[in-house]
Amino acid sequence: MKHYKYLIVGGGMTADSAIHGIRKIDTGGTIAMISDERDPPYDRPPLSKSLWKDKGIESIWRSPNGLNFGLILGRKAVAVDAAKKTAMDDAGNKYAYEKLLLATGGSARHLPDADESVIYFRTAADYRKLRALSERGSDFVVIGGGFIGAEVAAALAMNGKRVAMIFPSNGIGSRVYPPALTAFLNSYYQENGVMLLASETVKSVRKKGSKTIVTTGKGLEIAADGVVAGLGIEPNTALAEQASLKVDNGIVVDELLRTSNPDIYAAGDVANFHSAALDKRMRVEHEDNANVMGEMAGRNMAGQSDIYSHQPYFYSDLFDLGYEAVGELDAGMDIVEDWKEPFRKGVVYYLRNNKVRGVLLWNTWGQVAAATRLIAEKTPHSRSSLSGLISD
Repeated sequence: MKHYKYLIVGGGMTADSAIHGIRKIDTGGTIAMISDERDPPYDRPPLSKSLWKDKGIESIWRSPNGLNFGLILGRKAVAVDAAKKTAMDDAGNKYAYEKLLLATGGSARHLPDADESVIYFRTAADYRKLRALSERGSDFVVIGGGFIGAEVAAALAMNGKRVAMIFPSNGIGSRVYPPALTAFLNSYYQENGVMLLASETVKSVRKKGSKTIVTTGKGLEIAADGVVAGLGIEPNTALAEQASLKVDNGIVVDELLRTSNPDIYAAGDVANFHSAALDKRMRVEHEDNANVMGEMAGRNMAGQSDIYSHQPYFYSDLFDLGYEAVGELDAGMDIVEDWKEPFRKGVVYYLRNNKVRGVLLWNTWGQVAAATRLIAEKTPHSRSSLSGLISD
């Protein structure tokens, strides 16, 4: 059995950032990373953004230079003995640790009646598969109108593909954006050649010759060269549950990112943490959280006692539109829209009890810090007090 001072389960951005955090404090302690992917750590956002524009896949890889750690690819950790401080992978290999990080991320939700041809877009392998299909075919179906679905549909359309989007709500991003913005996006996507099948479900997905046939709940059949589903993720908590750690919508961590076992940490998509700014427990499935939380978990594993008080931001690209956002974005909240140019440039504020809980910076750049401060202040606001408050 190999012994490591630090053992990291997961091979994504969080895991890579944790190693950087460890090395800022401990330059010599032994580290191993166990990842069930075949690829070494990489940046995930470009898979649905820049790789479809002007970047090559070589741009996504994270450099391991100077980090000096063991990288175990294609292996899944299946058991943790917290008392003995050991972990075991799916090949039966055992690892002893002093500190353990669970950066297990999440798994894509799957359609209940679909064959293996559906790409649940999440990994570099998924990108390669979709890219190969896009180089041969011209017709694609994207299932889901949320974050990933909207990005992938735009990426394919920008590359000259005929795209149909299927989603159960009445519009793109309808759970997040105010109704008028959702209506604009519906029209904008259609103007860019995307066929929208709103208020529609998927009954089945079946391979037929070289095509994939998508049958909708209303009986429409669409023949496609590729089918992508962006249905959200479920946090990968099985290992934490097996280790008898506290789990509640993810792995519950304290302000130092420790789980209910003080020698086991969790970070990234899978971690349920307390947001100081929003005064609530939450999980965040975005790059900024992965990077900042991962690095802090690494530092704390190596002996620091840094409190995670960061309020993560996230961003998206939709054709030639883009945004950054902070906090809670929920279309059911009280919303104040402050447009410089309707639906092209402006700021959308999300309020509860007159206090700003989230900010959407629509084509408004360099204002994440201002938005973060506004949420943290917890000051009552009105439509008039928010008018012009943030602009670039």
